[in-house]
Amino acid sequence: MVKKLTKHGNSLALVIDRPILDLLKIDPETPLDVTTDGKRLIVTPVEASVRRQKFVAAQETAHKRYGKAFKKLAQ
Repeated sequence: MVKKLTKHGNSLALVIDRPILDLLKIDPETPLDVTTDGKRLIVTPVEASVRRQKFVAAQETAHKRYGKAFKKLAQ
């Protein structure tokens, strides 16, 4: 697939087609690692570390259990 860059403000942007985004499970919140080998531009989704995955799971559990209490405390 051959793509062209598009103007985005003072920068250039590469638009990635939806089928590729879906295949790689990339959404607007997915952090991307942009590197080069000197000849190619390499864009890779950053995989969450095991520690980060555990943190997110714990955070979701706490929110489910204590979400209402957290909301009251915030007020």
